[in-house]
Amino acid sequence: MTDVSTGVLHTLFHSDQGGHEQVVLCQDRRSGLKAVIAIHSTALGPALGGTRFYPYANEEEAVADALNLARGMSYKNAMAGLDHGGGKAVIIGDPDRDKTEELLLAYGRFVASLGGRYVTACDVGTYVADMDVVARECRWTTGRSPEHGGAGDSSVLTAYGVYQGMRASAQHLWGDPSLRGRTVGIAGVGKVGHHLVEHLLAEGAEVVITDVRQEAVGCVADRHPAVGVAADTEALIQLEGLDIYAPCALGGALSDESVPVLTAKVVCGAANNQLAHPGVEKDLADRGILYAPDYVVNAGGVIQVADELHGFDFERCKAKAAKIFDTTLAIFARAKEDGIPPAAAADRIAEQRMHDARTADGR
Repeated sequence: MTDVSTGVLHTLFHSDQGGHEQVVLCQDRRSGLKAVIAIHSTALGPALGGTRFYPYANEEEAVADALNLARGMSYKNAMAGLDHGGGKAVIIGDPDRDKTEELLLAYGRFVASLGGRYVTACDVGTYVADMDVVARECRWTTGRSPEHGGAGDSSVLTAYGVYQGMRASAQHLWGDPSLRGRTVGIAGVGKVGHHLVEHLLAEGAEVVITDVRQEAVGCVADRHPAVGVAADTEALIQLEGLDIYAPCALGGALSDESVPVLTAKVVCGAANNQLAHPGVEKDLADRGILYAPDYVVNAGGVIQVADELHGFDFERCKAKAAKIFDTTLAIFARAKEDGIPPAAAADRIAEQRMHDARTADGR
């Protein structure tokens, strides 16, 4: 039997990582759909967050991931200045094997049943074409193709925002936002990572990449022969002369095992939930490593899909994403002022915005 004191229900109702407003378990036996929709907060507006399609080991792992990701979206949307709360959905299964039109349509019906409390978009394992299918059953769907009235691939502005976070980190640590001559290691060159490579090379940075998928590495290396390749993430993070480490794959990249051997002076990447557990942010600070909070710097994508709800304008979104530079600098300044790690400073700012919204709304 699962220990309830450490299970997902305890997290939901009793842990500091909980406090979610609503969690919906979805099942459609005909299509094989098993999904979890987690709404963390609607204090700032309808919850907004992507749909992750992933082969979780078990249902409890899927629920836990949905809870963590939804909470992160509340903070991300608050720091991005959006009028949206945080939510996330996960579909349990292998997207390469289990994803079907029937399943996506069934999922769309479940999202629609929430009446706009949750607005969905793409995430790991889901793509623009998938959102076009979901939108056939649910008008609260973003990240659709331009042909279907959407903004298209949100990874473009996600990468741009991470790039701005790197520039702010360089400004704070080295007194100059330029990344020219800096060595940046990117773990994960999929949807977001390969766009980030382009920004860095254009500015004259030295780039080293790794990915568990050799075809992803090959695509980047073929296009940019000057890019270095590390055997794996372990080799990348211990690379001599590494200035910036950019985790751009799944979460938990910063752990008790990785932080002590990390050679970079800055961590700034696109992955969600990079801190494996509370306390890692202090370990980074104790080692003199500047951490740009993930949900702050990777907010370009959510800025893009949120704009889609109001009639998408790319240049307007890019201008908003460019402000990630100023937001990141403000977090570093707050961290220094309060004597706390940047992750804690970002949390305080986001929590204050959500608190103010609830207070104004009488909640």
